[in-house]
Amino acid sequence: MNQKQSKSTIILDYVWMTIGCAIFCVAWEAFLISNHIASGGLAGICTVINFCTGIPVSWSYILLNVVLLGIGFLILGKGFGFKTIYCIALTTVLFDISPKTPFIQHLAENPLLGNDDKVLYPIIGGLLEAVGISFIFKRGGSTGGTDVIALILNKFWPVSPGKVYMSLDLFIIASVLLAPGMGIKDMVYGYIAMLSFTLFLDFLLLGSKATVQVLVFSKKYKEIADEMTGNLRRGVTALNAVGWYSQQESKVLLIMVRKTQLTMITRAIKEIDPGAFVSVSSASAVYGQGFDEMRTGLDRKKKQQEQ
Repeated sequence: MNQKQSKSTIILDYVWMTIGCAIFCVAWEAFLISNHIASGGLAGICTVINFCTGIPVSWSYILLNVVLLGIGFLILGKGFGFKTIYCIALTTVLFDISPKTPFIQHLAENPLLGNDDKVLYPIIGGLLEAVGISFIFKRGGSTGGTDVIALILNKFWPVSPGKVYMSLDLFIIASVLLAPGMGIKDMVYGYIAMLSFTLFLDFLLLGSKATVQVLVFSKKYKEIADEMTGNLRRGVTALNAVGWYSQQESKVLLIMVRKTQLTMITRAIKEIDPGAFVSVSSASAVYGQGFDEMRTGLDRKKKQQEQ
């Protein structure tokens, strides 16, 4: 990558992170906080503090994030830390000024949703929050708080960011019961926002990495295998099989592909053998060359022992 490309990439990173921070704050200010809903994450903690004490979200947000910045620098590197500082600073400013802007005030009134559909607020808020966070994550940034914990765990262990958020948020959202005038119903709204956020975040971040296992039963297995390995550049394993009714020996092809490549694979199979029997099943995780790296934390421990 030449210097010009490097600068343009960096600029693009910060443009997308800025957009992500803006969407993140719109989700909280317009759909969650304004409707007395506290979802998860550090923003959720700050919202509960706001409900209990009246302290502005922006104040507690910046103070609590300072502690976690050191962790980001230490484990995730200086590049991550600087981008995190930028996102935290920008988000803090947006949390401070956005409630005063006519745009957010208009959205907070939710004229299109009406007053009888409060369940839509946490759903829409969670979806928008996931979009904003995905923009930030994909560019190597973070809004701090539990984002740091999620990225640290995802770096060394094969755990999805959404599951990390869900585990931490179960406790954070329940703390809304400590706020005056808040009850079980308010806590449930928070959990709805949490589920909306975590499920959509995993879809946005991991959807392109979803892997499927394809089993191909065909008399033209050799031609199909050659097409997969030759033109489509996919690995194929030929398994010995016996048709129990016919008692004829044959081969079953096992192919692991990304979900986004499935249409291309099935189209090629159909062109070679329209009568081929194809079974497709989802694979929760696939490790190895061409797929994901197996992360268990052992390599990190080994390096620490060697040092």
